Amino acid sequence: MKKVNPKIFSFAKVHCSIFGHKLRVSKNITNHVHEYKCKTCGMEMTDTADGLLARLTPKFKETNAYLAKIHKKRKRLFLAKAS
Repeated sequence: MKKVNPKIFSFAKVHCSIFGHKLRVSKNITNHVHEYKCKTCGMEMTDTADGLLARLTPKFKETNAYLAKIHKKRKRLFLAKAS
């Protein structure tokens, strides 16, 4: 994985700080929790328990992976009972 130096000047970061981020859904974790990525600067964000957006830290990545695992398991069990 490539490390990004936060001290490096970037026109994309300046653009986003002035006009705001252009977030696109990059991954659906559950029906209500998603991971987003800015189209311009590449910043990653996720939904929090409060329903707000926060930067996607390694802790949030781990939590989202676990949540996705539980969601898939429940969905699979629900579909097995339905058929």
